[in-house]
Amino acid sequence: MIFSNMKQTFTEQNGYVTGAVVTSIVFGLIALVFGSVMIWALVNYNDQKNNVDQKILAAQEIAKSDQKAKDQDAFEEKEKNPLAEFVGPTDLGRVNFKYPKTWSVYVDSDGASKGTYQAYLHPDKVPPVSAKNKFALQVAILNQPYDKVLESYLGQVKQGKLRSSVITANGFNGQRFDGTLAEGVDGSLAVFKIRDKTLTLRTDSTAFKPDFDDKVIKTLSFDQ
Repeated sequence: MIFSNMKQTFTEQNGYVTGAVVTSIVFGLIALVFGSVMIWALVNYNDQKNNVDQKILAAQEIAKSDQKAKDQDAFEEKEKNPLAEFVGPTDLGRVNFKYPKTWSVYVDSDGASKGTYQAYLHPDKVPPVSAKNKFALQVAILNQPYDKVLESYLGQVKQGKLRSSVITANGFNGQRFDGTLAEGVDGSLAVFKIRDKTLTLRTDSTAFKPDFDDKVIKTLSFDQ
């Protein structure tokens, strides 16, 4: 009887111990899993935070760069004013227009003896006259009929290299060509009849198109 009671007591105690051990193991596993989850969450949070911080810094740098570019553009545009005035020879129609004062002018040929009048305009300093160099503006008064000059561009229009359109500047009607003017030259050209000659205004780069349209063409005038 005593042995039976002792056995029962041992069994009960062993059951309690086993239950406590199992409970401890279960809670231990739960704590381990919870701890792992917390560590994973913390690491993931830090990674996300670092990524967000990096994205914010990158966005701030882009914003600074964009603002700097805008400020530079605004400064350069402000420096162009007040506009300078171009006046061509009186005997060649006295071509007149406004251009940024930050541009320089170089007259390569004065059109004497019925030759071609040729002038080049470019920011700061006009580069050497060469087919390899691009200019903000080329002014030419050709001793050729207007129709003949237009015909010289028809081939490029048919090939799709140039887009042709009618242009009117201060009451002067002409023809405009936009696109590939020559190999490596993507720009715009305006052609006007001036007496028995032909006036061409050309920009060799789309970068100068705003000045070409808003300053040169808008203020253009000449004696017919």
